[in-house]
Amino acid sequence: MSSNKVDFQRPSVTVDILLFTVQENDLRILLVKRKLTPFKGSWALPGGFVHMNESLDEAAKRELLEEGNVDDVYLEQLYTFGDPKRDPRDRVITVTYLALADSSSWNIKSGGDAGEAELYSVKKLPVLAFDHRKIVDYGLDRLKAKIGYSNIVLGLLPDEFTLTDLQKKHEVILGHPIDKRNFRKKIMSTGVIEPTGKQSGGSAHRPAAFYRFKSKKLIIID
Repeated sequence: MSSNKVDFQRPSVTVDILLFTVQENDLRILLVKRKLTPFKGSWALPGGFVHMNESLDEAAKRELLEEGNVDDVYLEQLYTFGDPKRDPRDRVITVTYLALADSSSWNIKSGGDAGEAELYSVKKLPVLAFDHRKIVDYGLDRLKAKIGYSNIVLGLLPDEFTLTDLQKKHEVILGHPIDKRNFRKKIMSTGVIEPTGKQSGGSAHRPAAFYRFKSKKLIIID
């Protein structure tokens, strides 16, 4: 067997990012409209080729900033898709990333290879380029599963939030209502959140207490 690297074909590597957020009680994902072939004019996940001098994480962060003007989000590697025919140009392997963010401070703006950038409801997605619909479906399933055994939902919330806010984020992701009493009992038993000592004001109803996550790092809950 030859050990000379020039004897081997070299597939290209890209990163694609599934950036989810919640707006108006709806789970949405950032999509960009391609300016270049293949699939010119089609909607796709933000992403692109990895540069020789950057890590995969750096490439994902760069593409989000270039194509959507989005940065400082929760980001984790999701899965690698490598079907030989997934890209009509060449042999392209993509490393996908799951990103979550509170969109209240965003100023989404397209750039780079993206002609437009827009948040789409996951319930009403357009036809997507490449195998990106398959990637989205995989990411949704992973997100739904992971909120049951981790604190990953922290990526969708501001630093301080109420228990009602937290429950609503879970309900939007799962797509169905959750019993309030059972949810609060379970979340408090995990020990991943703590009260801030602050309460909401300016309402005729009983003030709601604000909470925060004890850690901004991903924690697996037993």
